Amino acid sequence: MSVSTFKHVFGPVRSRRLGRSLGVNNVPYKTCTYSCIYCQLGRTTNLTVERRTFYSLESTVSEVSEFIGSVSEDVDYVTFVPDGEPLLDINIGREIFEIKNRVPKPVAVLTNASLLFREDAREDLLNADFVSVKIDVLKEGTWKIVNRPHPDLKLTDILEGVEEFAKIFKGKLTTETMLVNDFNTNLDELRVIASFIRSLNPWKVYVAIPVRPPAEAYVKPPTPEKLVEIYALFSDKLGEDRVELLNLPEPPEFYVYGDPENWLLNLVSVHPMRLSHALIVLEKTVKDPESFIRRLAERCEISLVNFAGEEFIVRRFSR
Repeated sequence: MSVSTFKHVFGPVRSRRLGRSLGVNNVPYKTCTYSCIYCQLGRTTNLTVERRTFYSLESTVSEVSEFIGSVSEDVDYVTFVPDGEPLLDINIGREIFEIKNRVPKPVAVLTNASLLFREDAREDLLNADFVSVKIDVLKEGTWKIVNRPHPDLKLTDILEGVEEFAKIFKGKLTTETMLVNDFNTNLDELRVIASFIRSLNPWKVYVAIPVRPPAEAYVKPPTPEKLVEIYALFSDKLGEDRVELLNLPEPPEFYVYGDPENWLLNLVSVHPMRLSHALIVLEKTVKDPESFIRRLAERCEISLVNFAGEEFIVRRFSR
């Protein structure tokens, strides 16, 4: 297998949390337990809570192993950050175990935490080195508006599951709170969220804002003044050395591996990319990057979406 035929890995991308991160896409497009209003991948098309097999365990693990063995650039983390909720993949525990056996790289999982009320889901993450759990809201009404969960989910069960996982996980546990202006930016509610996060004793606490085109056009980041207030609140509750803002897109440090078309489509199916960054990266391997991107758009493989004064390449589709 060559890197040009890989289907389940993308990048590596420069991650603000994980350095050079090789992404693992272990769930089909928009198969998720939530349909968050801010999701950079668009609305969820398969809202589900059923854990099952989506892809061959061996094909996923082999792609990770072969990619790392075939490239010269270093990879800091192998990261499960797919087109949906990674814990819906019932094989993720075995995939983490096998990857760690085959490659000398730490494994990270970015989860919305919605399935952590299940003991099997918690156990599947115990071999990971880094786990990020999402805690956007603590009020049921706001949760249903912002995260738009599957109707079988209960917020109280999820929060209890997060607490149980925090007690047993030995790796780096982090939290992420995505702020959407006028939805979950009330300071009184955020104080309660910060107190809950403190009880988990996480390694790091990330406060994020939308930096790529969201699922819903009405989603806006908080004002800079409000963001400063929220950062100060979290820092006061949790310690300034523990709280970090994710309020800027990653730098354009990408490298094309294998076929440029396959590389770009795999990447933007999970990680929408600024058009300006894509043009810079592709000019090293494609004769005319602008024509190359225009052809993909004409074939409806990608779309160009404006957000916050920038054009982004996105790939939103059913498959």
